[in-house]
Amino acid sequence: MPQKTALVVSAHSADFVWRAGGAIAAHAEQGYAVTVVCLSFGERGESAKLWRKAGMTLEAVKADRRREAENAAKALGVHDIRFYDLGDYPMHITPDAFDKLVDLYREIRPEFMLTHSRQDPYNFDHPMATEFAQHARVIAQAHGHKPGQAVLGAPPVYLFEPHQPEQCNWKPNFLLDITAVWEKKLAAIKCMEGQEHLWEYYTRAALQRGAQASRNSDYKITYGEGYEAVFPHVTGTLGHGALA
Repeated sequence: MPQKTALVVSAHSADFVWRAGGAIAAHAEQGYAVTVVCLSFGERGESAKLWRKAGMTLEAVKADRRREAENAAKALGVHDIRFYDLGDYPMHITPDAFDKLVDLYREIRPEFMLTHSRQDPYNFDHPMATEFAQHARVIAQAHGHKPGQAVLGAPPVYLFEPHQPEQCNWKPNFLLDITAVWEKKLAAIKCMEGQEHLWEYYTRAALQRGAQASRNSDYKITYGEGYEAVFPHVTGTLGHGALA
């Protein structure tokens, strides 16, 4: 039986850790091969700590952010992490990057895809990444794109939590229990040395979503992640389910 796969499209090299690290670790433990695509290293707008060092250069910042992301991916059990290096503040989606992502969809045929919220007035790279990821998904489904290739099916798309959800019109309708893999997510969070100020914030966010998940279920849940489904959830039962 073919191995199940999942795809995470992350605008910057740390986003997949803060927002989807629990989902990645949980599904990796279930045997999923999770591929993470980092569109940018976050080298301009999300690396203030590195830029305070004397003599810092753009390439040195990128190298540090890549190292952090690779270490975090290893901690989470990521199968493959790819860096598109599309710039940061601003990020530019190139035709080559578009073709690469379409090809990747068809190559790995993910069971589901995770990416950013539709809106984010604080960081325009995030919704740009979302539009890019969903547009590429649609093209990968088109029979007229590279005829003869097997087209993509309809993997569900889940939008992970933005930094300030109230400002981004993001409303979670999936709460994922990540209690069993929290230590893996925490280890990955601590790999992001350039943004140490966010470690505590995302620990609190996980506790908050865990409390909400416990309140909305019959389970004792300590740590959670929230997701907003883009498409209707297709299921054979209306009982308790999970993000899978």
